[in-house]
Amino acid sequence: MTANNSLLDCARRGESEALSTLYRQFLPGVFAYIAVRVPDRATAEDLTSEVFLKMVEGISRIRASDEAGFAAWILQIARIAVAGYYRKREHQPVFVSLEPRLWEAEEYREDQVIPAADPVRQAESRDEWNAVVNAINSLTEDQRQVLVGRLILGYDVNTVARMIGKKASAVKALQFRALHRLQRLLGEQNLPERAFPVHTGRKEEAP
Repeated sequence: MTANNSLLDCARRGESEALSTLYRQFLPGVFAYIAVRVPDRATAEDLTSEVFLKMVEGISRIRASDEAGFAAWILQIARIAVAGYYRKREHQPVFVSLEPRLWEAEEYREDQVIPAADPVRQAESRDEWNAVVNAINSLTEDQRQVLVGRLILGYDVNTVARMIGKKASAVKALQFRALHRLQRLLGEQNLPERAFPVHTGRKEEAP
């Protein structure tokens, strides 16, 4: 089930199944959006929980009528949550590594117990993920939003265009430039392909 009109209508009425569906669908994107903006995993998880609490509190008043509108709304809540976090601390963000990467379905399930890892492998993973985070942080805000929409939430170009208020051609250009920059930055550090946190299984479109 996707965040279509019927699902949003059910969620507005407070139906638990609809709210749970929205939570499962948007958790990876919201967590990924927040994770590269705060200093540790615990903070990212706390703020993600805060975002979905605000979603439940405000869903009855949402004006969005489709999936793109809902995605834009919940990412705006995420932006406000991150901004509020830093206002309380009165300092600028310092981005550090986060692991494990919760949005990788192959590695994580809600009911999964993550085993203790080899300390050497953990250190390698931290270094790799730190490089990925730094590379992502070098992108523009528009480029990051396009990658969240396209690669993590899995939306098509037209949906992402509606979500961020740009033309489809601009979304294609943003995606192409963002992926090209990430590939160059990660390639300079000789990181393996698995260091990149998201995989689409689709051929990316050039502008």
